[in-house]
Amino acid sequence: MPRRHMDGDGLEYYEVAAYTTSMIKFVNAKINIGLQIVRRREDGYHDLQTVFYPVGLHAGTPCNPEPFCDIIEIVPVDKEGVEFEFTGRQVDCPQEKNLVCRAARLFWESKGKILQRSVCANGIRVCLDKHLPDGAGMGGGSADASFTITSLNSLLKEEDRMTDDEMAAMALSLGADCPFFVYNRPMYGEGVGEVLSDIALDLSGYWFLIVKPRVYVSTKDAFAGIIPKKGDVDLRRIAEIPIVEWQGMVKNDFEDSIFPKYPELAEIKRRLLERGAVYASMSGSGSSIYGIFSTLSRAESARSQFVKETTIEGIYLLEG
Repeated sequence: MPRRHMDGDGLEYYEVAAYTTSMIKFVNAKINIGLQIVRRREDGYHDLQTVFYPVGLHAGTPCNPEPFCDIIEIVPVDKEGVEFEFTGRQVDCPQEKNLVCRAARLFWESKGKILQRSVCANGIRVCLDKHLPDGAGMGGGSADASFTITSLNSLLKEEDRMTDDEMAAMALSLGADCPFFVYNRPMYGEGVGEVLSDIALDLSGYWFLIVKPRVYVSTKDAFAGIIPKKGDVDLRRIAEIPIVEWQGMVKNDFEDSIFPKYPELAEIKRRLLERGAVYASMSGSGSSIYGIFSTLSRAESARSQFVKETTIEGIYLLEG
């Protein structure tokens, strides 16, 4: 049997046969707190302003047992190159377009020879056990890609590792949300979401209730209904604004065009606020709706009203 080890950063390592290490990482998601679409660019993309906030960091702990994370395992193998194994939620995507595959191959092209020396093997197997919801506006696929890069980088010898900024630049080639998950802490985002700066926002002590209905909103359709405009609030100052004042001030611009098409999303938001959420919003371009609660009891009370509804795909109660 492989022997399990834990390093100072909480990463799990396993000794496997004659190889140096394998690794397991637990992949969290994100929510957008405010999302303002401020300009359509000449290249067809849109400039936005948003606050990215990681959620699910404590999933699986005794006080936060909701199964809300993906799991990536990287194992050294004899065969040269990169191979893949997928379990859990099935993603309808050809392998050449899968973000985990693209991330692993991109890293291998850049650092493959160095990685071989570091793990004392010819190649690696990347295993993804998928549980985070798809089409939720929570960046699950982007997180998997970035965590693949950061995991592989961690297997390199210290002197060979890329910096966070270098990994973020690599991740950006895979998607606009990917750089955030390299840093994986509260950040203010501009541009298409790739221009990031730290923000002093700490929601420890609050509880997030995330409701994912059986609704799929394509990013293309979401942007098609957007009319860019100047942001209503400077989201860089969000930590200075009491959370009880956010509602009605801190907005997701996608709600204006998506809620009329999918009124059930607006209804979920209304019910979260009615049950005591101090703030509720859609994340990204949907379709998940989250509420932030000041106490666990209020969050659990709100959760109970959605549990048996067949129109709901997933309900997740997460510690802030």
